[in-house]
Amino acid sequence: MVYIFRLLQRNLAFDVESGSLFEFDDLGVRVLEAYAANGGVRPSGGSLPDDADTAGVADEIDRLVADGTLFSESAMPAVEDLYPQDSPIKAMCLHASHDCNLRCEYCFAGTGDFGTGRRVHLDLETGKNAVEFLIRASKGRRNLDIDFFGGEPLLNMGVVEELTAYCERRAQETGHRIRLTVTTNALLLDEKRIDFLDAHMDNVVLSLDGRPETHDRMRPFAGGKGSYERVAKRIREFAEKRGDRPFYVRGTFTRNNLDFAADVAHIESLGIGPVSLEPVVAPPEASYAIREEDLPAILAEYERLAVQCLESCKNGSSLRFFHFEIDLEGGPCAFKRIKGCGAGAEYVAVTPEGDVYPCHQFVGLPEFRMGNVNRTGDDGEVVLDQGLRARFRELLVPNKEECRSCWARYFCSGGCAANSYHSSGSIDGLYGIGCELQKKRLECALWLKAAKAEEPPVL
Repeated sequence: MVYIFRLLQRNLAFDVESGSLFEFDDLGVRVLEAYAANGGVRPSGGSLPDDADTAGVADEIDRLVADGTLFSESAMPAVEDLYPQDSPIKAMCLHASHDCNLRCEYCFAGTGDFGTGRRVHLDLETGKNAVEFLIRASKGRRNLDIDFFGGEPLLNMGVVEELTAYCERRAQETGHRIRLTVTTNALLLDEKRIDFLDAHMDNVVLSLDGRPETHDRMRPFAGGKGSYERVAKRIREFAEKRGDRPFYVRGTFTRNNLDFAADVAHIESLGIGPVSLEPVVAPPEASYAIREEDLPAILAEYERLAVQCLESCKNGSSLRFFHFEIDLEGGPCAFKRIKGCGAGAEYVAVTPEGDVYPCHQFVGLPEFRMGNVNRTGDDGEVVLDQGLRARFRELLVPNKEECRSCWARYFCSGGCAANSYHSSGSIDGLYGIGCELQKKRLECALWLKAAKAEEPPVL
């Protein structure tokens, strides 16, 4: 499949299977569209103008077809090859705390307690059981990932520190590499904690929504006072210490700030990128929820943000927006692109009580509870609901009719199961707004690649 589109004065063609990107002039687009209408084969019988320029373009397209960079064959693996019968679990979102020092209005975790009314912390024994569960469930896979999450995980800093040491020791003993991440609102960062996270975390995710008024509107303290000033200060301090080692700022935009490119620019001005600014997913009755009528404004804002990123690059500051950073030469393998995050199959979340869920966004929903790391069978293994795991293993691009024919399928990977569930009531449903935003972000990312190229292949 070749996706042909025009964006910001550029005609672009993206071959879905090979990942090749080309820029065409207007004649090239007309010829390429004729090829697409003819199944990727050179049209005959007068369907193209009979002149030297058109023939030259067609000859070049024939060459690209022959070398597999245009209208290339599908590389989609068979469904049965994607997951073995008993697939390993390789990543875990470990909830260090179901409590928070903020009261974010849009929080899917119900201000930290996931709607339970119980504000609890992970104890060390349950945390160790979770780590051991991951090591056993990985079935020998070397690279494992654990994200300390919440609520706010730094409210339970002592256990985070002890579990970090435990992970490092068990990695040496078992031959695994356990990569650690922490996701924090940054309020509790001080010199000691910054030093610890910098020394031991492979990645750090810091929450900031953008401009002071944007951030404070949705991320206040319990008493209603805005948190921007303290959060921004702590993140700048961490960024100064961290240098070039991996971290990024993660925020959320709502219908209250559809001009979110200005929020990205503000974060860049603080010198604390890279930046990921995600669209809120909320009940439709929420005042801040994104609605169908907001889509035109959001799509236009992504285009403004793409231009902003290009200008930043030209000025030497190189703004990095997470959703625009795609790798067409390498990146995830075909298997990974079709499976996505692997929620419920290769990735799970564990609560402070030890309950296992498919991911952090399903925590607290009884129908998605898969087991508990503190409870094992006669063989000493944690007993998981394999029927539920099987349902999540089926969430693959080849199993979704809408995804199989979508040009963005290898980047979207079928979308987020939690977003699908909350918007449609089914984990294999379609979150239409999310699809539209994903495709626009990808168009902008491709446009940015072409615009940054010193010598883009214009045909």
